[in-house]
Amino acid sequence: MSAANWYVYILRCCDDTLYTGVTTDCDRRLREHNHGLRGAKYTRGRRPVTLAYREAAPDRATAQRREAQIRRLSAAQKETLIATNGT
Repeated sequence: MSAANWYVYILRCCDDTLYTGVTTDCDRRLREHNHGLRGAKYTRGRRPVTLAYREAAPDRATAQRREAQIRRLSAAQKETLIATNGT
C-alpha cells in the first residue's frame, strides 16, 4: 500500500491575501475552505478563495516543512512563486 501524496497549497482569498496549508486532497480542501466548517478560520471571512499554487510532497512531514518555509516568505516572494509555478 503506497502512502498518500501530500500537497502544500496557497489560496488566494477574495481580499487578495494568501493562505498556505497542507492536504492530501486539494479539491476537497478547497471546497472545505469555501463552503464547510472545516475550512481555516482565516479563510471563513475571506470567501470565496481560489487555489493559486500547489506543490507535491512525498509525505506529511516534508509538506509541513515546506509550508513553514513558504509562510516565512514575504507577500511579494509568494506572488513570484505563484507566478512562476502556479496551478
